[in-house]
Amino acid sequence: MSTKRDYYEVLGVSRDVSDEDCKKAYRKLAVKFHPDKNPGDKSAEGKFKELGEAYEVLSDADKRAAYDRYGHSAFQQGGGAGPSAGQGGFHDPSDIFSQVFGGRGGIFDELFGGGRSESGGNATGSDLRFDLELNFEEAVRGCEKKISVSKLDSCSDCNGSGAQSGSGKVTCGTCRGKGRVIRSNGIFSVQQTCPTCNGQGSNIEKPCRKCHGKGQQERRSEITIRIPAGVDTGIRLRQRGKGEAGFRGAPAGDLYVILRVRAHEIFQRDGEDLLCEVPISFVTATLGGELSIPTLNGPMPIKIPAGTQSSTIFRLRGKGVPSLSNSGSGDLHVRVIVEVPVKLSREQRVKLEEFSAICDESVNPRMKNFFDLAKNLFRRS
Repeated sequence: MSTKRDYYEVLGVSRDVSDEDCKKAYRKLAVKFHPDKNPGDKSAEGKFKELGEAYEVLSDADKRAAYDRYGHSAFQQGGGAGPSAGQGGFHDPSDIFSQVFGGRGGIFDELFGGGRSESGGNATGSDLRFDLELNFEEAVRGCEKKISVSKLDSCSDCNGSGAQSGSGKVTCGTCRGKGRVIRSNGIFSVQQTCPTCNGQGSNIEKPCRKCHGKGQQERRSEITIRIPAGVDTGIRLRQRGKGEAGFRGAPAGDLYVILRVRAHEIFQRDGEDLLCEVPISFVTATLGGELSIPTLNGPMPIKIPAGTQSSTIFRLRGKGVPSLSNSGSGDLHVRVIVEVPVKLSREQRVKLEEFSAICDESVNPRMKNFFDLAKNLFRRS
């Protein structure tokens, strides 16, 4: 009797599982138990091999049909139980994993440290990140900023080729021109980028003395960044080819500039709109008048109607932040706050008391209405 676990159980799926769901289940578990994710863990190695065997059968219509009918005996050497009997063992589980995850250069390499192309390929330079702080005006109006970045650049002696002038290339002795080597990992093997030639399949006959054949050297670079109008904190600007130089003339990586905008003393931002709180005097709120409001384009006068209450908002269309999509600008919302007089002189206090004495309830209708409602509430209780 076979001691193998049921293949459906291995993948954690039902017997009527679709091909797509079967693949999803395999992908999830294969990543979890891959030997490169679990170095030295023999249990994980065994589960990874078991997953590969199960998926190889259940992902093939003919093998799956034979397994559903005869079980594990369908694949035993000389078993004779079904159409696939006598066909021998299974493929290397690492090969199955590579096929499912897109082969070399695909997700397989991204997950396990690859990222280089096949034989003859080049190693693209690394991407870089730079955090850039802007003041409020720079962000909303746009600007140009010069930044200084220390990074791997193309070697100035060999122009990034890695070779001395007149030097040629020879086939890599480690991978014999394939760009990849096979690393034994117990019961199976894993293909990796050749560490000697970095996946190129060849080495330089006479390496550059300055960069030792890498085509890269560390130096500080000055880079000009154009900041579009309307950016905000968290915006990421991609500078193509401004990252680190690639290995031996390979394409450079990208530079990602992450923006952070300092707060403003007057304006608060909400997307493309701005909010500004402006104090006004008791007299202006009562009698009305004209008020000069700060905007991104300079002061702008607005009319304050007589009897304006505190927290009234005036909307100035198009006076907000420019849109990154060039579809106009947001609005400026001006909230006026009536400032109560403080530190009155004796004469001012006398005049204010005289004013209060001649006021009736009609002067403060909202206050009268509130206390009328309160009285009715007290009567009901």
